[in-house]
Amino acid sequence: MRAAATMSGTAAASGFVLLLLSVPVVQCENVWDVRYTSTEICVPRGSTVDINCTYTSTFNNRDVTVQKTFWFIKDSNGIYVDLMTDPEYSGRVEYLCENNKCTLRISDLRETDSAVYKFRFTTNQESFTGSAGVTLSVTDPQLQVHVRRSTANPYPTWTELTCHSSCQLPDPLSYVWFKNNKRLVGRKKYFLLQHFNAGDNYHCAIEGHERFPSPTLNYPSDAPKVPSVSVSPSGEIMEGSSVTLTCSSDANPAAKYTWYKRRGDKTPQLLSEVTQFVLSSIRSSDSREVYCTAENELGRSSANILIDVKYAPKVPSVSVSPSGEIMEGSSVTLTCSSDANPAANYTWYKENQTLLQGPEGVYRLSSISSGDSGVYSCKSENQYGQINSTSLHLDVQYAPKVPSVSVSPSGEIMEGSSVTLTCSSDANPAAKYTWYKRRGDKTPQLLSEETQFVLSSIRSSDSGEFYCTAENELGRSSANILIDVKYAPKVPSVSVSPSGEMVEGSSVTLTCSSDANPAANYTWYKEDEDSPRASGQNFTITNITAEHGGNYRCEAQNRRGLSDASLHVTVEAVWTSAVIGSAAAAFLAAAFLAVTLLAVTLLSVFFLIRKKRNSHQSPDPGDRLDHSEQRLPNQSEEDCDLHYTSVHFMKTETDPVYSNVGSAEPSKHKEREEVVYASVNFNRSAPRTRGQDTAEDPDAFYSTVKKPSAV
Repeated sequence: MRAAATMSGTAAASGFVLLLLSVPVVQCENVWDVRYTSTEICVPRGSTVDINCTYTSTFNNRDVTVQKTFWFIKDSNGIYVDLMTDPEYSGRVEYLCENNKCTLRISDLRETDSAVYKFRFTTNQESFTGSAGVTLSVTDPQLQVHVRRSTANPYPTWTELTCHSSCQLPDPLSYVWFKNNKRLVGRKKYFLLQHFNAGDNYHCAIEGHERFPSPTLNYPSDAPKVPSVSVSPSGEIMEGSSVTLTCSSDANPAAKYTWYKRRGDKTPQLLSEVTQFVLSSIRSSDSREVYCTAENELGRSSANILIDVKYAPKVPSVSVSPSGEIMEGSSVTLTCSSDANPAANYTWYKENQTLLQGPEGVYRLSSISSGDSGVYSCKSENQYGQINSTSLHLDVQYAPKVPSVSVSPSGEIMEGSSVTLTCSSDANPAAKYTWYKRRGDKTPQLLSEETQFVLSSIRSSDSGEFYCTAENELGRSSANILIDVKYAPKVPSVSVSPSGEMVEGSSVTLTCSSDANPAANYTWYKEDEDSPRASGQNFTITNITAEHGGNYRCEAQNRRGLSDASLHVTVEAVWTSAVIGSAAAAFLAAAFLAVTLLAVTLLSVFFLIRKKRNSHQSPDPGDRLDHSEQRLPNQSEEDCDLHYTSVHFMKTETDPVYSNVGSAEPSKHKEREEVVYASVNFNRSAPRTRGQDTAEDPDAFYSTVKKPSAV
């Protein structure tokens, strides 16, 4: 329901008070309820206004205690400024609150009081605000006298004068009419004239506000003049503020006013059909050209005004061109745009790093690279504020870069340890990895199709070059790594050169070789000796003798370990006579020994027979035979040389009989020897002097036959 506004005598004296009825604005689902007066109120300056509201506070059908009620127009981050404490309203504000009704009374109204007023109450449960509020416009009444023919009975031919206000003032109000500046009887908005005489003029005013009269209406009537349009408050128009547009024209009869907004080539948009048009909370979209028309039955005229609403930038929109996948090396343009008045300046960022500042908001990458991938954003700002855009993720697609390959653990790789090879590459989309091992001229060996390849117990044979490939649909790249497995020497391989039997006096080389990493150092030892004979892979004996025979051991060693192997060396002696130690010479020597033994036997028999024969003769003492001078018949001293033959027999493990034919020099072997000496004379065709070197005589022969005694 709507209640009538009343005016007291006091109010009439000091200014009129507007009592406005409550209308439902906000209802909180049967829990909270606030009802305001009309959402828009227009009053003249200097007057007093009452803004009424009712409120309900229930919670789960239970009454709630109201702890505080107040009106406000200012709030910041949840902090509301009570009008009673606002110094701009000091002494002019009064709260009339009881029984869930609260009236805000503001006296001595000023144009700066134009605002949206809201009511808030706090209970022991929570606080609540009537969100819609009441828009109050404080201005001059801007009255005009409108003229039209009356159609009402009983005065169909009379002229009706209407005191029209640009502000939608509530009824009833008392008006004052003047004819030729003299006050007429009557307090209504309408005034009827039976005659409108030449030279007469009329104007009207609101009672109590006679200082704000309407323009004078003169006779005769004429068409509206070009209207005068104005905006209040003057100066810059900020978004969210309340703005009043006023249109007035000199016309008789009074003109009818209509406001329009131009829309380019479209039909203008009708805004209002009053002389004043109020934009209670002007928006950025209201920025444009508006115009009003003043029209009566005699004609029509119009005038326009440009509404320029100033506002901070709206949330910027960001875009990338071309859209879709972005390939490395292509040209890319980032655009930032924001609705702002005045126009905004833009700043582009990449992950908080400033890239570009300027009025265009366009950032160009002429040849984009993988390093340009990331999160971009822009900021738009003018003198009224600034705001950041949402993030724009730039995803640059590119082929894999040269991979990074690594081995873990780092340092030396020991045989038997676990080794992990890792391959990684910068690529978009992500790369697929493959591990290979090179095998000389052969096809590389496929090892794994993962970014990591694990050799759980690495072997020496795993040493070599490994490489991985990183591949996506845009390309392929690879990198290699050398695996050097460290290990102790393997069991050495030993050999002798020349191979076969070794003859005294020859040169012999012993060779030792072992697989090792790092390379091994070699040391040669002879059996039962602690001191090394030689170092190095090769051991050469330049003039070998029988003493060099025996077992030799080669040690191969590096910092990872040691390994060894043995080699047996056998040295064959050479004949000291002219007979060459060959199989044929050995046979001849054996035959000669048999003949010699036979000769010795025959000689022994011969001497025994001769001795026996001589024993039957009794020689004289002077005829005693000197055995040292005994000779065979017909044999002279020059033709007889005495030879000693020593025969040695020695049993060996390898041959049934081992014979060593040489000079009759005492043997150095430990075996016991049986020596037999025999004298053998050979007839020679030519004489030879005593003491001649028998080594040069082809018939001379020394043989030592060694026969080892039983052990």
